[in-house]
Amino acid sequence: MVNTTTPPAVETDPAHGGRWTSLRAGGREWLWHRDEPRRPGVVPGDAFADAGGVEECVPTVRGTPDHGDAWARPWQRVGDTESVDCADFRLSRRIRADGDRAVVDYRLTAEPGYRFLWAAHALLDLSEEARLGIADGTPTRFYPDGGARWTPCSWPSPPGRTDRLDGLGPDDGTAVGAIVHTRRVDVHDGTATLRMTVEAEGQPVSVALWRNLGGFPEQRPYRSVGVEPMLGRVFDLAAARDGDAACVPRAGEVRWRLTVSARVGPHPATETATPPKNQTGKGARTWIC
Repeated sequence: MVNTTTPPAVETDPAHGGRWTSLRAGGREWLWHRDEPRRPGVVPGDAFADAGGVEECVPTVRGTPDHGDAWARPWQRVGDTESVDCADFRLSRRIRADGDRAVVDYRLTAEPGYRFLWAAHALLDLSEEARLGIADGTPTRFYPDGGARWTPCSWPSPPGRTDRLDGLGPDDGTAVGAIVHTRRVDVHDGTATLRMTVEAEGQPVSVALWRNLGGFPEQRPYRSVGVEPMLGRVFDLAAARDGDAACVPRAGEVRWRLTVSARVGPHPATETATPPKNQTGKGARTWIC
């Protein structure tokens, strides 16, 4: 995908969980935000404070700790690397420009055998006409109420429903989730397209969708849409079966890469007609941070 504008620009807030506070690409800002007065003062163990942007969710997304352990801790920045120390692991990332892409190289160090999930919990500011570009027929796990239960299906058709997961539309009082067995997603909105790709050698990769069209939370619902590149294939680490979570090998570290690019122009129908390769990370490139 050729970018016709400037490379993506990313801003982060290391003091407050390493959250991405801005992602500008393709002539627009992509991140959604909401006022959340609890967010600046959170500490490990607090319930998730949904302020938007991109949160680094690790070692789980749902479950305990809520949205993981890294988002509620201060990060350190040394040179071009940001890192956070948690009880069982250390996570570091390096964000850089590479031609028309933003490249984020991650490294998690822990005891061999440590299992974890990671998600770039990206809440995007999208119109009702926005669509997600993933190859039809890609294996998908559908979460009908955003909870722990899931049903297998093929993208973009959830079982027992007439709507499609690749569209947003107006608020309808629903909140559903999905995890798609793919390493790449295109987000089409207006004349701009955002592409996110995750690669991890020997680890399960996927893209999660959180489509909250005014159905969550029950008391004061609001609209939010999460498109989340992941390591792993469940939302809750406690529910992970064999192959559902990343696992630290004997070397004591896992490395992965997230790339982000954008384009302004029409959305070719053939762009996602073929399922992407390397869905499990096999054959992915190896890099040094």
